[in-house]
Amino acid sequence: MKGVWYAFKGLFLLLRTEPSIQIQFVLAIIMTVAGCYFEISATEWALQCLAIGMVMGIEGLNTAIEKVADYIQPEFDPKIGFIKDIAAGAVMLVSIIAVIVGLLIYVPKIW
Repeated sequence: MKGVWYAFKGLFLLLRTEPSIQIQFVLAIIMTVAGCYFEISATEWALQCLAIGMVMGIEGLNTAIEKVADYIQPEFDPKIGFIKDIAAGAVMLVSIIAVIVGLLIYVPKIW
């Protein structure tokens, strides 16, 4: 149970302190409302939830990598910058996929 408590604490800290996660959380709420409004199917809900979870989960890992890197090397270091860029690239990749999933779900419903 302690592990679950720490996980929720980490989630709360992430939502409270990280602007990118806050924006993504608001977008997740908007997409959830859109899903209810457009009455998306169970499969579409599953895909949407997976897309939201992937983006927010990878963003959380990206934040953790950045915090550890800044702790280890507070000064500019090209190797640390490389690591941070790779982590940010992972967020970008899943974000692009999430947008594609959203377009596949909602474009046919809007038109």
